[in-house]
Amino acid sequence: MSSQSPRLSPFACDRAPAALPTGNSPTAARQAPAVTSHSERRWLCLMERFSRRMLRSSLSGLQFGQLVMEHDQTSERFGDLSRCALSGHVRLNSPRFYRRLLSDGLLGAAESYLEGEWVSDELTDLFRVLLRNEHVLATVSSPLTRLSQLRHRWQHFRNRNSKSGSRRNIQEHYDLGNDFFRLFLDPTMLYSSAIFPSDQSSLEEGSIEKIDRVCRMLKLQPDDDVIEIGSGWGAFAVHAATHYGCRITTTTISDEQFRLTTERVEQAGLGERVTVLKRDYRDLDGQYDKLVSIEMIEAVGRKYLPGYFRKCGELLKDDGAMMIQAITLPEQRYAGYEDSVDFIQKYIFPGGCLPSLAAIQDSIARVTDLRMVETEDFGPHYARTLREWRQRFHDRLDEVYALGYPERFVRMWDYYLCYCEAAFDEHYTGVVQVLFDKPQCRRRKMDAGGTGPLTERA
Repeated sequence: MSSQSPRLSPFACDRAPAALPTGNSPTAARQAPAVTSHSERRWLCLMERFSRRMLRSSLSGLQFGQLVMEHDQTSERFGDLSRCALSGHVRLNSPRFYRRLLSDGLLGAAESYLEGEWVSDELTDLFRVLLRNEHVLATVSSPLTRLSQLRHRWQHFRNRNSKSGSRRNIQEHYDLGNDFFRLFLDPTMLYSSAIFPSDQSSLEEGSIEKIDRVCRMLKLQPDDDVIEIGSGWGAFAVHAATHYGCRITTTTISDEQFRLTTERVEQAGLGERVTVLKRDYRDLDGQYDKLVSIEMIEAVGRKYLPGYFRKCGELLKDDGAMMIQAITLPEQRYAGYEDSVDFIQKYIFPGGCLPSLAAIQDSIARVTDLRMVETEDFGPHYARTLREWRQRFHDRLDEVYALGYPERFVRMWDYYLCYCEAAFDEHYTGVVQVLFDKPQCRRRKMDAGGTGPLTERA
């Protein structure tokens, strides 16, 4: 740790917490109840001091990049720039940040941001510094944090993805409203990673390339019957039916996605080729030539992975093939993933669980006869996708507010998008496309002349 300016002065024990910013900016925060008891103020002051020491001790271990913390016009610098040029910045608005950090660890720090108790000039860079120093994050903990995690884990357990739980969890996120998602998604309404053909490609071009890549991997043909688990807003179904001529059955349990996907299919004149269902994957039946599931597996849950893949295997014909796109964790972190609940699981995707590639392979091997044929990780493309979404989100903040979403919601989404962008930039998470096929699949023996789209893409 190096210090180029005075140490942060201790917060006075005998004064009430300072008022936080108010107004219509994302840094505004709700007022907390005033602390009037002298003994209570002393206790809170002790908590803050202990938390500050804990945080200093943790941040002194920064090895890559630098973190600057500011409060009351003083600052502290941790780490250095000799091994990594990344620099993160935090400006504290309230000592309540320290209380939340002590009681809830990293989740408490996130909640403190939602309340406007701290801000950052560039949130993504801050997260990149912290994720690159992953060993530091593991030390930001206290006995209170471990106790609070028991409560969060109980709530996460209650959010498990049973049939009723899945529907409730999906509604929590995807049914925020189609008008909201239109504000930052491109015209395809694809809410998963794009694959950009070049540095100059637009987000829409990257989305179309990703969808078409899935079609090419599966070598879709006009006589294929395809089942898609997780419709999104119909981007894949409409593209595949239009350009490859196959028949698509696509399912979602989101009311908003079902409504818009149905509208888009009708507008494209694809009613005879695309069937839109509002049905849980566990209730699907029939058999299909190809199966597609794009970033839906994260909503399945660890407990339900074997059942999910068993159903996928049952839905495929003996010569069928399946393409899964999944956000993944490294195996080293997946093992302890259930020991804590993070910001994304509590506020963005209730019940969510990122699998590891090994967990996917293990479940597939235990309950199906599918074989893995091809896999590719394209995390940097997801980081760029998230940057594009965040820029669009900020460009249209006035419209977000006009839809009735409060400032805390805006901060929550800013935190979510920045954190995810940093996670992919730092390879903390990955995104993979994995191709599986059945033992009798002839997909690999087809000649190249039969694999292209029926019409040229724009």
